[in-house]
Amino acid sequence: MPAVDKLLLEEALQDSPQTRSLLSVFEEDAGTLTDYTNQLLQAMQRVYGAQNEMCLATQQLSKQLLAYEEQNFALGKGDEEVISTLHCFSKVVDEVNVLHTELAKQLADTMVLPIIRFREKDLTEVSTLKDLFGLASSEHDLSMAKYSRLPKKKENEKVKTEIVKEVAAARRKQHLSSLQYYCALNTLQYRKRVAMMEPMLGFAHGQINFFKKGAEMFSQSMDSFLSSVADMVQSIQVELEAEAEEMRASQQELLSLEEAVYTPDLDMAAPQINRNLIQKAGYLNLRNKTGLVTTTWERLYFFTQGGNLMCQPRGAVAGGLIQDLDNCSVMAVDCEDRRYCFQITTPNGRAGIILQAESRKENEEWICAINNISRQIYLTDNPEAVAIKLNQTALQAVTPITSFAKKQESPCPSQNMKSSEVENDKIVPKAAVIIPEAEQLIAPGTPIQFDIVLPATEFLDQNRGSRRINPFGETEDETFPETEDSLLQQMFIVRFLGSMAVKTDNTTEVIYEAMRQVLAARAIHNIFRMTETHLMVTSQALRLIDPQTQVTRANFELTSVTQFAAHQENKRLVGFVVRMPESTGGESLSTYVFESNSEGEKICYAINLGKEIIEVQKDPEALAQLMLSIPLTNDGKYVLLNDQPDDNDGSPSENRGAESEA
Repeated sequence: MPAVDKLLLEEALQDSPQTRSLLSVFEEDAGTLTDYTNQLLQAMQRVYGAQNEMCLATQQLSKQLLAYEEQNFALGKGDEEVISTLHCFSKVVDEVNVLHTELAKQLADTMVLPIIRFREKDLTEVSTLKDLFGLASSEHDLSMAKYSRLPKKKENEKVKTEIVKEVAAARRKQHLSSLQYYCALNTLQYRKRVAMMEPMLGFAHGQINFFKKGAEMFSQSMDSFLSSVADMVQSIQVELEAEAEEMRASQQELLSLEEAVYTPDLDMAAPQINRNLIQKAGYLNLRNKTGLVTTTWERLYFFTQGGNLMCQPRGAVAGGLIQDLDNCSVMAVDCEDRRYCFQITTPNGRAGIILQAESRKENEEWICAINNISRQIYLTDNPEAVAIKLNQTALQAVTPITSFAKKQESPCPSQNMKSSEVENDKIVPKAAVIIPEAEQLIAPGTPIQFDIVLPATEFLDQNRGSRRINPFGETEDETFPETEDSLLQQMFIVRFLGSMAVKTDNTTEVIYEAMRQVLAARAIHNIFRMTETHLMVTSQALRLIDPQTQVTRANFELTSVTQFAAHQENKRLVGFVVRMPESTGGESLSTYVFESNSEGEKICYAINLGKEIIEVQKDPEALAQLMLSIPLTNDGKYVLLNDQPDDNDGSPSENRGAESEA
């Protein structure tokens, strides 16, 4: 190792300028060494602090790996393999934490502590000796100044002797402090080299020991574990790339769609409307009344679930019930100068909610879907097929009459049950059926009435608190005392579809044509609202009774009913022709079309039975023979021949009131 520079101890007593100049070089070197040592100590302390932070970080990492299992992930299905792998990694991190803790302790003992000891002992000692040497030199200079001022005369030997002793003591003290100071500076040249290498030697040994123990800890079993984890990550990465590629392809396909997907109501002229929907979902605007005359509209997500209309705001976990759709009615309305609005009305006739769709197609599909659901089609085994069948009549209604008439090749079985036709209250033999043209049955442009009366709730609201004045000629049930004496009382639940004037009542084809035109008009104008009422068939009249107030809405003498028939395909459709006198002395013909809960054949049979009773009432023996031909139940009621439920239509609601009382 190269020799170091030294201060000569022999020249300490002389304290020459050359010695002082060399001493200043050593002092400058000691100052530089002190500054560098402080900076080096800060760097080593930072390494030690980072190692301590590594210990704390690995400890926290191990805890977080174990906490993955405790997280309640909403999409945590299939994480068992990840959880077990993280448990293994947690054990590995714990072992690594032990190694880092040992390394931190070793760095503190072999790296940081030696440099601190060098700074506090050697550098501090040099600094202290420098101060003592300076004080001794100052005292020597003072004593020499006194000694130099001694006079030549021998006046006071005692003072001279004291000053000489003082100079000798100061010189001895300066010599001693300079010797110690020179020795410390010479020794520092060796100690600084040791102080620079010893901490790094401890750092290197600590790191080597750390890596050796780590290599022993991560044996071949650890290598196999890491290999299996790497394979699992690689397989996941492959699946991710495949999924990303599939999503990119789907994204390109979705972005290549036509402009109609983004533009609402693009095809306003002839949108493709599905009228056979039994469920529907999408955004609608809900009308909310905030004051007497103020309203707000809120855009919400609506969907049907069974027979319910549900609403789910954005951010909500589940939807809530808005409206029960069973037996309700829906129709397009004009509301606040907004387009595509429709209103849902409850079964008792109360106005319900008003909704707005974003396009004509959405508006009509929502109306059709709600109308289909209100008929409880969703409860059948094959609701889609039932919906198609029920809407088939409306679709056929817009076809020419010639194609429709081809299906009516056989006469109506309901009115020819006994191979006879009723004409002008007389039973005549059945003649050959000749299908006339549509213009011969109903005049072109004949208006159609879709609501025979106002709903019951409107009558109650208009006349609450006082007896109602009847502007339509309706009467209470008590004004018909003949019903108690009637031999026939038959009750059916029906919904009024429409009525219109006709030109003839010579054939049942006029009823079929009226059904076609009424259903076509409802389909074209999106009129789905129907007022439910009770149809009572007696041996004197047909009465339409409001189910809420039991008020008779309309009354038709049975003798004025000249034709009646049920639709041959849609068994629930039934209609009859009424001949009414006019004030001018003539007569008018009107056809009324209904949809019943039970089969229309049963209503036709009841009407036919009532007309037969009228015919035989003048002959008691014939009347008795007729009544004996109708079987009785245990409670003394007459049972109609068609009262037995069919295989396809046997619900209680369709067979209620299928008994006649005598």
